[in-house]
Amino acid sequence: MLEVRWHGRGGLGAVTSAELVARAAIGEGKYAQSFPSFGPERRGAPVLAFLRINNEFIRLRTNIYAPDIVVVLDPGLLHAVDVTLGLKEEGKIVINSRKTPAELKSEFDFKWPVAAVNATKIAKEAIGLAITNTAMIGAFLRVSEVVKMDFLVEQLKERFGKRAEANIEAMKRAYHETTLKE
Repeated sequence: MLEVRWHGRGGLGAVTSAELVARAAIGEGKYAQSFPSFGPERRGAPVLAFLRINNEFIRLRTNIYAPDIVVVLDPGLLHAVDVTLGLKEEGKIVINSRKTPAELKSEFDFKWPVAAVNATKIAKEAIGLAITNTAMIGAFLRVSEVVKMDFLVEQLKERFGKRAEANIEAMKRAYHETTLKE
């Protein structure tokens, strides 16, 4: 079973990201669950979203304390929250950042592989807003390959309607622009 913890801020789409990937996995015939965890509901407050994907029924119904992958939508959270808390030894970190994976590993002393993409820039150029969720889905897919892009495209079309094409562009672009440092 793949367990993913998404770190974001209210309004950046971490909860939506986890949900869209879960729906794509279900569309592919897998089992999935996604759910949020947050304190005071306000734009800009730290938010966690959890995602589980498995080929078998998922009986577990708790928060994810030992994720396989951590996705960070807002790089400012790296200074405010220990995003690696509980991350499995063989885990991976996916970060929205202008910095390279090597710079991030060095600055934060990460022992895990780090993938980075400038999702904020991509979102601004493709969507016209600094809402990074669909770009970060692309980066997550690049690292995990847990679901096929086509199933996510379908979910984005369903969720975003007329705005889907820009979000699909952001996702695909981030997929291709994500770099990884072991």
